[in-house]
Amino acid sequence: MAEIKAPTTAQTRIVVPDAHAMVSLLGSGDAILTLIERSVAADVHVRGNEITLTGTPADNAFAERLFAELLTLVERGEVLTSDAVSRTIAMLKSNSDERPAEVLTLNIISRRGRTIRPKTLNQKRYVDAIDEHTIIFGIGPAGTGKTYLAMAKAVQSLQAKQVNRIILTRPAVEAGERLGFLPGTLHEKIDPYLRPLYDALHDMVDPESIPRLMQAGTIEVAPLAYMRGRTLNDAFIILDEAQNTTAEQMKMFLTRLGFGSKIVVTGDVTQVDLPGGATSGLRVVREILDGVEDVHFAELSSSDVVRHRLVGDIVDAYARYDSDHAPAPRDGGGRRAAGGRSARRS
Repeated sequence: MAEIKAPTTAQTRIVVPDAHAMVSLLGSGDAILTLIERSVAADVHVRGNEITLTGTPADNAFAERLFAELLTLVERGEVLTSDAVSRTIAMLKSNSDERPAEVLTLNIISRRGRTIRPKTLNQKRYVDAIDEHTIIFGIGPAGTGKTYLAMAKAVQSLQAKQVNRIILTRPAVEAGERLGFLPGTLHEKIDPYLRPLYDALHDMVDPESIPRLMQAGTIEVAPLAYMRGRTLNDAFIILDEAQNTTAEQMKMFLTRLGFGSKIVVTGDVTQVDLPGGATSGLRVVREILDGVEDVHFAELSSSDVVRHRLVGDIVDAYARYDSDHAPAPRDGGGRRAAGGRSARRS
């Protein structure tokens, strides 16, 4: 009978000469160190300025990479948080070529001491795609930062004089015939549908300058219907909540593209609010534009949610529910497949 050998145990030592860096790695009340210990298979022992890892060579190597990335973040002036550590670990486990420290220090814009940057690998790839392509689709669930990051890139492009204006638009799906019953002017009726775009804009641009920029046409926030018949040159154009466009509206919007412009389309195909079972333009556009050069589709998932941890769990729970309760496919005669109820009466 062949002898089964136990995995080889090895030790790896990491010396942290900078006292501030070691304090950062420990965290308040050793909170960061405790999170690291729970997340790696190697045993972690800290004494003075030395970290000792004990485990298999593979386990030690992973933990060593983790400490190297965290130390790089500290060296770049970042404050280590539990969220940053958790995201670093998730990126390392994905075996991507990109370094977590590069992702988490990629600044897009800064205002009043606050910096907007990607927090996951998919978010970084989405931001990179915005730099590299003319038309970009950011598709993913709520809270993945698809609209927020697109707006940050729009402001960055305006500040760098790569474009002359920013155009933000959304379909006012529920406005329809209800719009006439709402009080106020047309602008006041439509405003609630555009409010999320204004809110994000206020995070990135001095609020006092927004009215002036809008009056000058440098920033435009308008419903999708206002795009018809226009050619948009030298503009960064964002279509938000694109799952609520019809296929015809999506075609109308995409063909507004002019010279020197960039289009970012964001949406969540699981949250379609179109009335009457109309087909979402966002659901069919990938098939329509498949193979078209300079068009990129960026996918974000529940793992890219940057809101409260529960948001990602909720997204996953709904996805499981929808999968479990999906209607049975019909056969060619319009009847349910085996196990389902007939769609016809005899």
